[in-house]
Amino acid sequence: VYQQSIAAVCVQDWPRERMLVQVLDDSDDLDVQLLIKAEVQKWQQKGVQILYRHRLIRTGYKAGNLKSAMSCDYVKDYEFVSIFDADFQPGPDFLKKTIPHFKGHDDIALVQTRWAFVNKDENLLTRLQNVNLAFHFEVEQQVNGMFINFFGFNGTAGVWRIKALEESGGWLERTTVEDMDIAVRAHLHGWRFIYLNDVKCLCELPESYEAYKKQQHRWHSGPMQLFRLCFVGIIRSKVSFVKKVNLIFLFFLLRKLILPLYSFTLFCIILPMSMFLPEAQLPAWVVCYVPGIMSILNILPTPRSFPFIVPYLLFENTMSVTKFNAMISGLFKFGSSYEWIVTKKLGRSSEADLVAFVEKESEPRMDGRPLQRAASESGLADLNRLEMNKRAGKKRRNRLYRKELTLAFLLLIASARSLLSAQGIHFYFLLFQGITFLVVGLDLIGEQVS
Repeated sequence: VYQQSIAAVCVQDWPRERMLVQVLDDSDDLDVQLLIKAEVQKWQQKGVQILYRHRLIRTGYKAGNLKSAMSCDYVKDYEFVSIFDADFQPGPDFLKKTIPHFKGHDDIALVQTRWAFVNKDENLLTRLQNVNLAFHFEVEQQVNGMFINFFGFNGTAGVWRIKALEESGGWLERTTVEDMDIAVRAHLHGWRFIYLNDVKCLCELPESYEAYKKQQHRWHSGPMQLFRLCFVGIIRSKVSFVKKVNLIFLFFLLRKLILPLYSFTLFCIILPMSMFLPEAQLPAWVVCYVPGIMSILNILPTPRSFPFIVPYLLFENTMSVTKFNAMISGLFKFGSSYEWIVTKKLGRSSEADLVAFVEKESEPRMDGRPLQRAASESGLADLNRLEMNKRAGKKRRNRLYRKELTLAFLLLIASARSLLSAQGIHFYFLLFQGITFLVVGLDLIGEQVS
């Protein structure tokens, strides 16, 4: 992962004397640190201005890391900063496609590009994630960028004007969603954003349910932390009433609070419990038509995924348990809302490219001298180790998720009850939803990653 990402940034089609690369390593594994240092040294020998940074006091997670990097004296020599998470691979023309949008527009703070997923067809879990994120980028980001000039920074694959970061207060360590935090503060300070849907940055989706579950917990608890912290500031801000409504209702509440609450309470609590109360009647449009229409709208940006519309609906209802729990955790400051667990990535997306790149490492430097091989011979060895880890990971036993299994038991019993009472549409929905909870609870979706 680190080799292909560092390589993608270092080969940008941009004057090398006008670009500085910082590799911000917050790992606590000495072997990993040595490998990344060797990779940085290799690119230094090729003439790239690249630095390796490892914090001695690793507080504040990603926000603390970015804050530390931006406080360096040499940063004042630069006007823009582009941020990439460890598994992101920008194209060589990334800067040429983003930086020109700042020219002549001094009020532009951020240019955000779209994510493209190299492993979206790896398994059912990645296919369903692709549906969700395609809607986010194609609809939410584009519409907000076009009509309101504001959207949430995605934390990576974007370019910031450093002046805008500084005037908005810089990176704060108060939540686990530092990207949303800085975006909201910059918006309230009057800065505008641009979203480029046609500029794509390759990255990797989590392929195991365990990794995806932890990622979604952070993505839904963090916004509730932030909402609690900045609600009063939004109300008192000088932005227009329409922008305040957009921030509070659409940006924070709808996707992060209302929809998880709706899915969890209706499909996981009210519907199964109503099967045991003869006087309780839920109309078919509540059970079938409303969720069906919502699923169709979500899947429109990815028409090739239309055969997965039913699994997508069922899986999203299943994930509402995790999202609801995360939302409550963030809203009421429970301890789990401040946990940051790194999402596991495999690097399998570009193994062929990595091998080809390692084979080219013996090419001469710009000044004609041969490269020292000591810092670059680890590539194939790392690749072999990666393969061994994958094989070992596939042998790992499945985890059991108690909440999902408990709800699977409840839904399957409720489906049997609805069959006895001849409620056809309720029976099919409860049966398939119960099976989905069972599959997820037994960890049978996605890869088994150690």
